[in-house]
Amino acid sequence: MRFHLKTACLAGSIAALGAIACAPVVAADAAATTIKMKSTGFIPEGIEYDTKNKRFLVGSLVKGTVFVVANDGTLTPFIQDPELKSSVGIEVDEERNRLLVPNSDSAVFGGQGVGQAKLGVYDLTTGKRLAMVDLAAVGPKDAKHFANDVTVGSDGSAYITDTMARVIYKVDAKYNATVLVPNTFASIPQFQFNGIVYHPSGYLLVAESVTGDLYKVPVAKPESFTKVKLPEQPVGADGIVWHPQDESLVVVRNDKSQQVIAFKSTDNWATATVQGRGTFGSQGTTAAVNSNGVYVVQPFFADANAQPVIEHVHLSK
Repeated sequence: MRFHLKTACLAGSIAALGAIACAPVVAADAAATTIKMKSTGFIPEGIEYDTKNKRFLVGSLVKGTVFVVANDGTLTPFIQDPELKSSVGIEVDEERNRLLVPNSDSAVFGGQGVGQAKLGVYDLTTGKRLAMVDLAAVGPKDAKHFANDVTVGSDGSAYITDTMARVIYKVDAKYNATVLVPNTFASIPQFQFNGIVYHPSGYLLVAESVTGDLYKVPVAKPESFTKVKLPEQPVGADGIVWHPQDESLVVVRNDKSQQVIAFKSTDNWATATVQGRGTFGSQGTTAAVNSNGVYVVQPFFADANAQPVIEHVHLSK
């Protein structure tokens, strides 16, 4: 994702479980405290705030559709692409007027099939599909796949985590896919790449959900990736998002803590300290950040009758 917003997914939670542009709607008020969405069972795992059009966007693990969320919780389909099975982390690339959507199949967590890892790219204004890139085609053979989160680099390249294959892909500005970080974690019983952010200094920050580790990956030399030394492990780390007002990295914990932790670094992310923290009302996956603060999406994986929520979370030191 860009340096100021973020979205993503926790695989363990899921285990517990042509594009069409639509007419414009009055988008959600970014200052709202809580927005209860007027639909159930669609599981919006990812969220993004589109500052260009002043609106929240959410995806759907069940339908694949990307929705605009109105202030009263009304959902209007924005992207309805028959090839989208499960839209996971979504990323607005305002500089290039694009919406990037990791395209997966959540049924893989129930043992159905081998999943998929694709990247859908759409026009941010019209919703027209610009590209659909098959990531698994260049990934490890005989692996299961789940394209999880995406971020965009300064040159327009996209970087995507594959939670099940344990790799990070790169898709260049011409939509050519390669593996940036191969699976060197096979000896670790449980390992899940999840949220990802591109830092303008030329590296990625990537969350691992099981241990709460945060990795720094130089895009020019990805094999030299390192762990960021943290004062505490945000176990269950899911979506991560850059907070521009205090230059911190916000991590959403998808576990019983229902907590957001903001980390800050003064040494180019060799180490980090806790800048602030906050809590939210129910299981959350990821967040979006705008000038009013941090908004966590709560998809209600286990309750098909519950209305998903977008909640403003106050961070305190």
